Formats: sequence, structure tokens, C-alpha cells
Amino acid sequence: MEYPSKLIEDAVNEIAKLPGIGKKTALRLALHLLKVEEERTQSLSDALVNLRTKTQYCQRCHNISDAALCAICTGNRRDHGVICVVESTTDLIAIENTSQYNGLYHVLGGVISPIEGVSPGDLNIDSLIERVHNADGDVKEIVLALSSTMEGDTTSFFLTKKLRSYPVSITSIARGVPIGSELEYTDEITLGRSIVGRKAYEQ
Repeated sequence: MEYPSKLIEDAVNEIAKLPGIGKKTALRLALHLLKVEEERTQSLSDALVNLRTKTQYCQRCHNISDAALCAICTGNRRDHGVICVVESTTDLIAIENTSQYNGLYHVLGGVISPIEGVSPGDLNIDSLIERVHNADGDVKEIVLALSSTMEGDTTSFFLTKKLRSYPVSITSIARGVPIGSELEYTDEITLGRSIVGRKAYEQ
């Protein structure tokens, strides 16, 4: 593809590195940014720089946050007796969008996958156990909302063993989520029904 300017070419190449964006879409976006008011392009640039330099991770649940603790962990209207364990912030957002869950979260940062070299020590598992331990019985339920894959099931089984000695109810989201699918791609209605219809985790 020929470009009329090296500046356009550089912008297209960078935009095309984003997931799901090809060179043609990148060119259309670059030309759009060139055409709109300079302030809008500058605002986008500032937002991206701030995203990269100022984003924090919640010290308690590991969710993306603007402060040391995220808005969910500090929310007075949340049920602090329930913790929903998810693989990523993307999954957390998917569950929040169902408006069917009002507890807290814990973002593992992945799932156990020996093939990909991901061990329990690479995930935020110890901090979850510490949260339950330090709660002195205030945490009543742990909801395992992990993807219905072999890796997700392995992680759920591992967490169940680690939490067995604590007086908490361990549940998993109902299998309305298709087996083998990724949680973030599940439609909101199915995911909402799954979180409402959660049941005791069976080994």
C-alpha cells in the first residue's frame, strides 16, 4: 500500500498494531484524525498517555483502578461477604454489565496452564487466600467465575483445595456458559443467568 506521506504511514503502522484493526481500517482512522479538530486528536493522545502512565491496579482485588483501591472495593453498597473470582478485568466488566451481581471481585490475572508455563505462583492466588484469611469469617461465599475450559476447571479445582479449610461457601457460575468458550465472549443474558443461577462447586 502506497502512502502520500511518511507521517501517515507511521501512524497507520502503529494503529494497525491494535487487535482487530487491519491496514485499511488504520488508514481510515488516521485520515479521520487528520481531518478533525486538532484538539480532538490531542485529547485522544493525552487519554492514551494517561492510560499508560497513570493506570493503577487495586491493591486488594487487582482490578484496573485510578487509586490504590478501586471503586468496587470501596463501594458501600456492595456485598463485602461475596467475592467473585475472575480471570481478567475483561471478565469483571462482562459480569458487571449484567447488573446481576453486587459483591466484590478478585482478578487472578490468568488461569493455571502448564502448557503455557503459567503456574499458581504466577497468578493472584495468594492474595485471594490472604483476603479470606484476614476477613475473619466475614467472607461467606467465593464465586468461581472462570472460563469453561480445561485450564479454567483446573484453576477452580486448585482454588477449591486451597480454600477448603476456611468457612466459606464455594460456588461456580451455572453452566449456561458454553463448555470451551471464553467468558468475555458470552452474551450478557446468558452470563447474567449463569451468575444468578450459581451453584455449589463440585469436584
